[in-house]
Amino acid sequence: MKEKRNIIIVALVMSVVLMLAKFGAYFITASNFVLTDAAESIVNVVASSFAFFSIYISSRPRDENHPYGHGKIEFFSVFLEGALISIAGIGILFKSVYGLFYPQVIHDLLTGAVIIGLTGAVNGALGYYMIHKGKALKSVTLDADGRHLLTDMVTSGGLVLGLVLINFTGLIWLDGVLSIVVGLYICFSGYQLIRKSVAGLMDETDFAVVEHIIKVLNDERKPEWIDIHNLRAQKYGHELHLDCHMTLPNYFDLNRVHQEVSLVDKLINEKAGVPTELFIHTDPCVPECCHYCSMPNCPIRSEVKRVDIEWTMENIIRNKKHYE
Repeated sequence: MKEKRNIIIVALVMSVVLMLAKFGAYFITASNFVLTDAAESIVNVVASSFAFFSIYISSRPRDENHPYGHGKIEFFSVFLEGALISIAGIGILFKSVYGLFYPQVIHDLLTGAVIIGLTGAVNGALGYYMIHKGKALKSVTLDADGRHLLTDMVTSGGLVLGLVLINFTGLIWLDGVLSIVVGLYICFSGYQLIRKSVAGLMDETDFAVVEHIIKVLNDERKPEWIDIHNLRAQKYGHELHLDCHMTLPNYFDLNRVHQEVSLVDKLINEKAGVPTELFIHTDPCVPECCHYCSMPNCPIRSEVKRVDIEWTMENIIRNKKHYE
């Protein structure tokens, strides 16, 4: 958690410096196009500030009021960032449309282009770094903040090209048109972040994570694990909470059942690539399981094994045994 906080502090300091540089470029050029980038930089500062707060909260241990920990706060951080980006984009659209009908004199565009280009390069480098660290540390906040900075890099790159184009063509109306294009792109980026945060808050299934877990279970499958179903996953910050039903031979004693459950827990945590807390409900096998059970030398088998049932996303998340 200390590493996350340090990264966010660096991002916050850089956001303030780059915001001042962009507003400096706006006052030099008086261009609405430059203002689009400067306005978005305010979002960077606010978002990084809340990201620092959310990472601090998410690092706190679970307690009586929060038995699953405080990781969900990171999704609120992503939502706030997406909402602020969307608001900035809408504001940019209104001012840009106004600028088309009431244009103002713009100047020193090449100077503004150089300043914006430098800020975009810094944001791009920091964004790539934060996305890399976000994946490594399983932090949706770092990942979202990094992707926002990459969005800023793209808009800055388009801004530089646009300013150069306006400077050499003298077409002042391009300032408003290009500002509208960038404003629409900013709104779309904000929507994507909001969509991601709502998915996390609503415990939407992360299919990539669940499919990877299913692959691990299939690759390491033991004959004793007759059936797994009703598998559900919830993400809380950097942790995953997984629960499922597991069918084991009904003649296993409690010690053997505990051993198999612990093995699955260890397997998922070692090979699934994400810290996982498992809650496994065990079911005893019944005669209907025999036709797909691989347990050798079973003393209660009622029929020979006839089929192999691969665990898939479709059949492992159903609240039904495979014979039902």
